[in-house]
Amino acid sequence: MDTFSSLAVIALAALIHASFQLSISVLTLLSGHALGANHARIRVWRLTTSFVIGAGVATMLLLSFLAILFNSLYGRTAPAVVWAITCGLLVGVGVAIWLFYYRHSRGTTLWVPRGMAHYLSDRTKATRDSAESFGLGLSSVFAELLFIGAPLILSALVLVRLTPGLQLAGLFMYTMISMLGLVLVWALVGSGHSLSSIQKWRETNKGFLQFVGGGGLLVLSFFVYVSQIFGGFGS
Repeated sequence: MDTFSSLAVIALAALIHASFQLSISVLTLLSGHALGANHARIRVWRLTTSFVIGAGVATMLLLSFLAILFNSLYGRTAPAVVWAITCGLLVGVGVAIWLFYYRHSRGTTLWVPRGMAHYLSDRTKATRDSAESFGLGLSSVFAELLFIGAPLILSALVLVRLTPGLQLAGLFMYTMISMLGLVLVWALVGSGHSLSSIQKWRETNKGFLQFVGGGGLLVLSFFVYVSQIFGGFGS
């Protein structure tokens, strides 16, 4: 896998990450509660901005931690069995997304542990300042590790193969791309778009996002398996 292919894999993994919806769901809840409490528009903007920053920091920290862990365990080249296990994880998560990422009900209710879902919902109601909103952004990313863990693990394995300068570029690229959906919703809320129209779009397109997320992981798995196992670069 050459440098261009490595960066392309990281970018695609980040796009798949961006298709996941938990952080976006929490952001819309936070915005709705803040607007419903008649907070000033500037205060709503501060809360949502802090949330987005928190989610970005959590993503960067998770990817950095995994890259450091894999580098300490395997150096720049992980053994073939690690790549094979990662490919299996990508396939498993991809199929799981197709089957039950969204709960079988109207709306955009996601499959996350009910305890975590209630915690996040309660925190959106209780959030009053930027620090709490930042922590909520962190929590929303960690709560979806079951699904975002697969693209993060793959990206970390690819990152450690790059030169230090490209590793830093890849880290920022993943973070920025994975935040596209969240930043878009943040911008729409900040520009005065109604939450009902945003939610209606999400509900209308949830099947497409679900298909893209699961299918993208399967495509990534196939490409990585061919290049790292058949290609002989993973050993």
